[in-house]
Amino acid sequence: MFEHEQILTQPVFFLFIAFSFLLSFGYFWGRRQNKKLFLSAFNDLVDVVKPDDQTFTNIGGVVGYHTNLFIKKKGPVSRVDATITLLPRHSWLYFPISKIISKYDRLFITLYLKQNPPGEGHLIEKKYAGFRGPKITNEQRLNKETIKWGNHDFYLYYGNLKVRDHFVKFMELNPEPAIIKHIAIVPDQKKGFVFMIPHRTKVAQYFAPIYKWLPSVIKQQGIEKK
Repeated sequence: MFEHEQILTQPVFFLFIAFSFLLSFGYFWGRRQNKKLFLSAFNDLVDVVKPDDQTFTNIGGVVGYHTNLFIKKKGPVSRVDATITLLPRHSWLYFPISKIISKYDRLFITLYLKQNPPGEGHLIEKKYAGFRGPKITNEQRLNKETIKWGNHDFYLYYGNLKVRDHFVKFMELNPEPAIIKHIAIVPDQKKGFVFMIPHRTKVAQYFAPIYKWLPSVIKQQGIEKK
């Protein structure tokens, strides 16, 4: 009995209690922050896409969520899928390590196109491409150039000059990439892809111009077929 009372008076015991409290506080704070982030991002997507039906799935506790947005009305896109992966803000022990490894939260958006785009194209930030960026399957068959978008260097990959012109025009109309890291159109898969960092209240602002730009690419392809 005496030995247990002695332990309770040791400074290390109070440090242990304080540390446990801090971790518990961090857990609930981090969960709340991640929930705000994914809700903000997905609500922004819904506001832009205006789907006729939608599903949401938790794929990773408090760090991963997925949504399917279905569109029945006329337009170039039939469905939009999005997956968000968040830094483990709820785990203050692992969070600094994750920050070094993953750097930032990630929002991957896939657009299912009703028609094939006129060719393949990728607009990808140079720093992102060099830091665990995606591997472009047909890179050897695509033209590549470095282009300035805002204050950032991007790689522009394109299968033909018409695709290049579409991307250049988009950059001219939207002079700041901000949270956008990668935009792609892939005719072989009949899909468009967007990768961005999901800052709160920013997803709609930067995804909406892309969603409005895609019809011009598809429309041009339809005109050429006629």
